[in-house]
Amino acid sequence: MPEAVEGIVRPPRSVRQRPAESSSRLVVAVFVGGVAGALLRAGAERAFPAAAHGWPWTTFVVNIGGALALGVFATRLQERLPPSTLKRPLLGTGFCGALTTFSTLQVEVLQLARHGRPWVAAAYLGSSVVAGLVGLQLATAFTRRARLR
Repeated sequence: MPEAVEGIVRPPRSVRQRPAESSSRLVVAVFVGGVAGALLRAGAERAFPAAAHGWPWTTFVVNIGGALALGVFATRLQERLPPSTLKRPLLGTGFCGALTTFSTLQVEVLQLARHGRPWVAAAYLGSSVVAGLVGLQLATAFTRRARLR
């Protein structure tokens, strides 16, 4: 319920803006997680470069792995652990956001289509979205089930 102070209605404490110090820590958490996720993705791309105009397996596997990780992290942090202001931005927004890469997926889909492989491009795009959503659901269900044991 919003609080009324001198005729001014303020939002509940849970949605008020954080002090500047807390906002800075939040930015640092997203940054640190993002650096770790981006380095992992770049390392995977360097270790397993995609064949020219073939199925971009590395991006596909990294994106699905990121969706699985997001399902575990989000479920665990939201439902199983005490609230934390920094773990979700560090792991969810920062790490998983930088690990998974929609922009690379877009570039690879366009490259496949431009090089005469539109059906492969469509299959890659569709399977990436479907596998990511299925992976997210499975990871969430597995994490919830692990809690019951």
